Amino acid sequence: MKRKKHFLSGLMLRAAAVCVGVYLIVGIVVNQVSISSKQQALDSVQQQLETQQAENEELERVLTSGSEEEIVERVARDRLGYARPDERVFVDVSGS
Repeated sequence: MKRKKHFLSGLMLRAAAVCVGVYLIVGIVVNQVSISSKQQALDSVQQQLETQQAENEELERVLTSGSEEEIVERVARDRLGYARPDERVFVDVSGS
């Protein structure tokens, strides 16, 4: 009887240890997946930051490179697609 009780308590202790081990392993895997996801999000935000900084530098260069009228004309042409009344604009649709 004593032997059976000792066997059951040892078995339960081993089962509990296995459960704790599995729980810890699953926790580590979930955390690694979360870290990987957050790293990808960080990389994406850093890429957006670099793009925005490059655009800001370009705008700063444009602002310092000409008169106000030239800047307005350049923005109207480049960003808004405007042209002078007597001007023909050709658009390359080949994609290359």
